[in-house]
Amino acid sequence: MDSSVNALRSTHVLLVGESGWMASFERYLETETEATVDAVATASEALEAVREHRVDCVVCAADLGSSTGVDLVASIRAETTALPVVVCTADGDEATASAAIGAGVSDYVALETSPAGSLDGQFGDLRARIDRSIRRAKRSVTRQDRARQFDAIFHDTRTATWVLDPDGTVARANETARNRVPEPVEAVVGDPFWTLSRWSHDEAIEADVRRVVETALDGAFGHAVVTRSSAGESTSVVELSARPVHNGAGELVSIVVDGVDITERVTLERELRQSEELHRVTLNNMTDTVLMTDEDGEYTYVCPNVHFIFGYTDEEIRSRQPIDDLLGEDLFDREELAAKGVLKNIECTATDKAGREHTLLVNVREVSIQDGSLLYSCRDITKRKQREEALATLQGTARDFLYAETPYEIAQHVVDDTPGVVDLDASAVYLFDADENHLEPVAQSARMRELNGPLPSVRADDAGLVSDCFLDDEPLFFDDVHDSERLDNRATDLRSVAYIPLGDHGVFVAGSSAVGRFDAVSRELTDLLAATAEAALDRVRREGRLRHQERELQRRNAELTALDRINEIIREIDQALVGAETRVEIEHAVCDLLTDDDRFSFAWIGVVDSTNDVLEPRSWAGDERGYLDETTFTIAESAVEPAGRTAATQTVTTVDTVPARLREESWRSNALSRDFLSVLSVPLAYDEFTYGVLTVYADTQAAFDDTAREVLAELGETIASATSAIERKNALLTTSVTRVEFDVEDPTFVLSRLADAAGCELTYRGGVQQTEHGSDIFVGVERAPVDAVVTAASSLVSVEGVQPISSDESGGVVRLRVAQPFLALGLADHGAVVQRVTAGEDGTTVLVDVPETVDVRHITRLLSNSVAGVNLRSKRTLEESSTRDLHSRFLEQVTDRQLEVVQTAYYSGFFESPRESTGEDVAAALDISPAAFYRHSRTVQRKLFSTLFDEVGVAAFPATNG
Repeated sequence: MDSSVNALRSTHVLLVGESGWMASFERYLETETEATVDAVATASEALEAVREHRVDCVVCAADLGSSTGVDLVASIRAETTALPVVVCTADGDEATASAAIGAGVSDYVALETSPAGSLDGQFGDLRARIDRSIRRAKRSVTRQDRARQFDAIFHDTRTATWVLDPDGTVARANETARNRVPEPVEAVVGDPFWTLSRWSHDEAIEADVRRVVETALDGAFGHAVVTRSSAGESTSVVELSARPVHNGAGELVSIVVDGVDITERVTLERELRQSEELHRVTLNNMTDTVLMTDEDGEYTYVCPNVHFIFGYTDEEIRSRQPIDDLLGEDLFDREELAAKGVLKNIECTATDKAGREHTLLVNVREVSIQDGSLLYSCRDITKRKQREEALATLQGTARDFLYAETPYEIAQHVVDDTPGVVDLDASAVYLFDADENHLEPVAQSARMRELNGPLPSVRADDAGLVSDCFLDDEPLFFDDVHDSERLDNRATDLRSVAYIPLGDHGVFVAGSSAVGRFDAVSRELTDLLAATAEAALDRVRREGRLRHQERELQRRNAELTALDRINEIIREIDQALVGAETRVEIEHAVCDLLTDDDRFSFAWIGVVDSTNDVLEPRSWAGDERGYLDETTFTIAESAVEPAGRTAATQTVTTVDTVPARLREESWRSNALSRDFLSVLSVPLAYDEFTYGVLTVYADTQAAFDDTAREVLAELGETIASATSAIERKNALLTTSVTRVEFDVEDPTFVLSRLADAAGCELTYRGGVQQTEHGSDIFVGVERAPVDAVVTAASSLVSVEGVQPISSDESGGVVRLRVAQPFLALGLADHGAVVQRVTAGEDGTTVLVDVPETVDVRHITRLLSNSVAGVNLRSKRTLEESSTRDLHSRFLEQVTDRQLEVVQTAYYSGFFESPRESTGEDVAAALDISPAAFYRHSRTVQRKLFSTLFDEVGVAAFPATNG
């Protein structure tokens, strides 16, 4: 088989077309070659196979039916330029061949038909031409691949590459090299490579670079490492290599210089060396120990710091062969190690050179380092083990603290658990007593008592270790407490002692008879135990406060509940008072509502009987059971029933526990027999006027707290106020009054002072009006000009203003504004009406009408509270007509301002005939417009006539003849 067979081996050939010779050629290829042959009829099928990369060579006929072989070549070349395409035709011409070559055909074969019409004799030549096309395509692809590979190498972004001419001058450079020099490459082409600015700034570097290039010029490989460092730039290290390039004749044609920045690699190597040095130092100084042995346990490496754990030197450890003598036999399972490669955290016990036991954690690893096969790393966890055991004990202590309810229990737990936590057998706890200002030893271990004796109490202001620790809030540790000048007990056998403050709770003391027992771990554990105890003491205090707060909250809730209950009673009583028409209704309503729904057991209201000096019941409700009949309510300040005390003192009286003085006061047995366990009595007083006493009884002790007392005391005032209102109303309706005349010997009385200063006689005419600035009253002036009164009034502090209303030669009317409420107001609040007040040379008299429902003595007392020197002059009973009620109705319809306007007009003589003052004069006196005056005047007149004719009726006025 010739060489073409080998060319077609493992080649996929695609035959395209339906020419008659195509089938014969397909059989020929399959028989004579090892190629894979496929055949398709159309150009589209061929393109699909090409796009799927299923063929290595295309052989097509010139005529493909609807298209031509030339068209197929053009389509394939649009897809790829590397695939060989051979066009064959039996009837071709030069035009077809030219078109095929123009389309990029690999070969064009013109077949000649034999006389018999067969082409079989030409298949060998066709196969050879197909083979050449395939070989040419492969060589072309190889050249392209090599060109791309060269470009990839040449344009490597990590390597700067220069191509030099045989004289060492720059011919070309890749992009990376271009970026390494400041000037364009075109500017340095033809310059010696070693003169580039990248090297020329340093003579030594330039010499090294020139040596590398000259070595390559001599036909050898040149190499150098240069370090560049210039102002404003970081130091960089570049590895340069130069290779000579020869042609086929062995002549030097160029030099390729590669420059690789190895700064990072050099830095890493330097850091690695530093790290290795650091590891050596660390290995020599760390407390963990590393040992290496062979399979027999013989040492191949001993860490220099082996003495940290075992106390032996390197030579002494090596003399203790094998390692089992150091770490013990059966430390690990060899088969398990072989399976896992490493065994970690094997706990064992080893004895050091001094005979002390150490708890170790050992890691064993399979290695292959020099002669060693097993690596042991040992860590001493003796302190950690002790600390873990101490923490476990401390955890149990903390759990015990959770169930402790008092500071004394916590103190005892601390003393009991100190040996297990800090390995100290002497301990005590002092707790601070803030009331006594001293620290009391509430818990003490037996060993503490043995070494030190009984611990005394310590005052917080004493000089000593316990008090200093507590006040300074700083822990004190002593390797030998006898070295301290503040030690108060020099006979103590304690040596190592710690004083730890427990916040503001006290001090924890722990110690031993040995010196120097406090290392870092024991100090930490002692502090931790003290901190745990302090937290537990904080919890107990906090819970105690919470319990206290809870009790206080419950108490306040109970008070609020009681207050709500009392407020409900007060609201009901207020509603009853509003609707009451008589004093009896008020009193009965109050007693009924207080005892309704078992709120209180019994309530009653009594009034003072001045004849017998006792309290007489008027109204009551509740479970009385004859108590009022069997008890005498004497009015006195002590040793009597609470109602009598309140009547005597006019203050609230409370008895929280009726049985307390059962044998000393007789009323208590009567009350106790009716289950009255607590009593509250309040006066019914309003504006210094007393209407009796309200007394309430409860079936529980201490039923009346401060809030209840305040609320019921205010209720007493409300009841008295309502009673006063009822009596004022009844006073307006009554037809019988007592006219009382009083002499007043009070030189400070405003009318007395003014009459004396003006040398005249003054008469109160009425019209009292209370304003925010004082009281306005109309006063008649006789036997002196009005100007004299105005002048005298301006000098009196008690008179804030005076305005003449009318005047003549012998007198007139003025309106005074006095600073204090005029006495007529206070009396009117209780139904009494001041008919006349006269002040002059003969003294001052006050004439008052008192309704029959009002006690004259009360009116006398009220008048005495307003002015001094009050003496009763006369008293007589008058029957008034119904015009009193008519007057009341009229006053209810007019406003204060309207009444002021008509009173001013009346006293100024506006209604006289002829008029003494015009409307404009009255308006000016009132500081209003004339229109406003006439409007007020007409309104008052209309309301007066309405009262006379509409409400009283025509029948009240008999008809007259003519």
